[in-house]
Amino acid sequence: MPVYLNALGLNCALGQGKQAVATALFAGDSSGMQAQSGWVAERALTVGAVPGHLPELPELPGHPPSRNNQLLLAAALEIEPELRAAITRFGAERIAVVLGTSTSGIEEASQSIAEYLKQGELPEHYHYAQQELAEPANFLSDWLGLSGPCFSISTACTSGARALLSAQRLLNLGVCDAVICGGVDSLCRLTLNGFTALEAVSAERCNPFSVNRHGINIGEAAALFLMTKEPMTIEALPGSAAWSAVSRSAVPIALLGGGACSDAHHISAPQPDGLGAQAAMRKALAAAGISADQVDYLNLHGTATTHNDAMESQAVQAIFPSGVACSSSKPMVGHTLGAAGALEAAFCWLTLSEYNPEQLLPPHLWDGQADLALPALNLVQPGTRLSNSRPHRLMSNSFAFGGNNISLLLAEAPGEQL
Repeated sequence: MPVYLNALGLNCALGQGKQAVATALFAGDSSGMQAQSGWVAERALTVGAVPGHLPELPELPGHPPSRNNQLLLAAALEIEPELRAAITRFGAERIAVVLGTSTSGIEEASQSIAEYLKQGELPEHYHYAQQELAEPANFLSDWLGLSGPCFSISTACTSGARALLSAQRLLNLGVCDAVICGGVDSLCRLTLNGFTALEAVSAERCNPFSVNRHGINIGEAAALFLMTKEPMTIEALPGSAAWSAVSRSAVPIALLGGGACSDAHHISAPQPDGLGAQAAMRKALAAAGISADQVDYLNLHGTATTHNDAMESQAVQAIFPSGVACSSSKPMVGHTLGAAGALEAAFCWLTLSEYNPEQLLPPHLWDGQADLALPALNLVQPGTRLSNSRPHRLMSNSFAFGGNNISLLLAEAPGEQL
């Protein structure tokens, strides 16, 4: 059954908050992708860091500080009125937290391990919980005082998308009445050195689907949704001015459904013919009860690696033989790994929301040099708009190590507000 994405808090290399991100996204602004030294030895890499100040973390027992939790808290603070209203309405025990991540606080933990190797003992501030994959979900649940189901998902680059599917399942099973779901990952040396060892990282801005593509950029982000079975209107509580700033979409936006599969082709390389990716897209269409020609836009996984782009272009042509407007947003934000599936679903949400009054599609940034060995895709040019036909339906692809494939379908959803 469809579920509603009532509120969205996010940050990425495009900025902090929905308005900043939307403005940069639809303008095709890649200025947040900057070359930085210090992540890998003797080499500068282009990365997508979240700009600006991040909030100080509250002192919660068992939750040592990490940048990952700061990114998550910044996203949560943007929609705190909606989150608190949901708690008031449904009760703390009826709200779940499901988050995708792949790094958690491993950057801070690895710094402590490096000190141990030099000094022979761990620093006093070190705590193993920093690097536990469950830490982001546990932190958010404790900060909000929740007692419902709480867990993290770590399926590499599909983590954030899988968190949304898991949240939808919890609602449809009646386990809870609302789910705070999404993904968060921060930049860390372990990740950047790992992808560098795979020879998969580009020193320049990535160039998806170009004949000149030669690797990914890594980014960081947090994207957080409040998901319920029915669309919610959050009213200001009497005597509380803090509840007056509501940041949901004016038009209800639904997660119609999603498709997931695991082709298990290889630990790090995608299945060359894209059959697993096709299966995920077909399952998403079936779950949503629509056909491929009813999809208005596809947010590509589009990592700019040789193998991913070759596989995905074949899969997209197979599912959309008549073509579909599509783009990769990774040249603007980098590959945010465990957050990517939720972040790119958030870009679809923004495309459908009042933060996009001109009905623009996220443009595809590249050098325009097509790889003639690949099927041609209908890559979005700057200034391209959604069609006038309603409702609009948008798909987002996420593919991960181990052959883990997920596609999500979001749409404008007419219906009465609660």
